[in-house]
Amino acid sequence: MSTQGPEMEIVHLLRAVTVELGLHSSRFATGNGMHPTDVRALIALMDASRAGDEMTAGRLGSALGLNSAGTTAVIDRLEGAGHVRRVRGRRDRRQVVVEVEERAVELGRSFFGPLIERAVELLRGYDERERAAIRGFLEGMREAATEAR
Repeated sequence: MSTQGPEMEIVHLLRAVTVELGLHSSRFATGNGMHPTDVRALIALMDASRAGDEMTAGRLGSALGLNSAGTTAVIDRLEGAGHVRRVRGRRDRRQVVVEVEERAVELGRSFFGPLIERAVELLRGYDERERAAIRGFLEGMREAATEAR
């Protein structure tokens, strides 16, 4: 593997962005009395909701790489803080699913909103072809990171 070249410059930049985003997320967690895993759980739950999927505790645990006890602890903490609720599934009333409370969405929006707005602003500076290339690169990196687990 070459340690030089424009590709490695981008890889190092991606690493730096990842570190900064992690620090930003940690500041949010600390400032709101959460564990970093709680923040990851909220993100997974909001992503599922945006996709129209229901998230059971088992699915959430798989997404976070946690065992059953760890998943229960995360959900209990988030529920106790008023960030999530357990409800019966819409598709299968026998299932219990975890949903994000609007309060948690607003809390996240107030903290992460300016960063998200900046990202959108930057992306608007690229044409559709360039955005497709960025999307393809990020999807490939996400896939590579998932496979490396």
